[in-house]
Amino acid sequence: MRFLELREKEVINCKDCRRLGYVADMEFDIESGKIIAIIVPGPGKLFSCLGSCTEYYIRYCNIVRVGPDIVLVDIDACDIKKINKC
Repeated sequence: MRFLELREKEVINCKDCRRLGYVADMEFDIESGKIIAIIVPGPGKLFSCLGSCTEYYIRYCNIVRVGPDIVLVDIDACDIKKINKC
């Protein structure tokens, strides 16, 4: 699967059935070439239209399944690492 195909998939948390958003970026291990984590932009500021100041950093080990339309992750809401961009 290519990264562009993964960017079109929505990320959903299995624990609380919450939509987290769409994959925006990935972090790789340079030496092994393996995916370390996916990065998903947080909710928008105004009616989910404007940009977001936070991103969700989800480790690869928390990904349960990559389907044709969605990526299922199994992670507690308190364990999702939020990155502040602002």
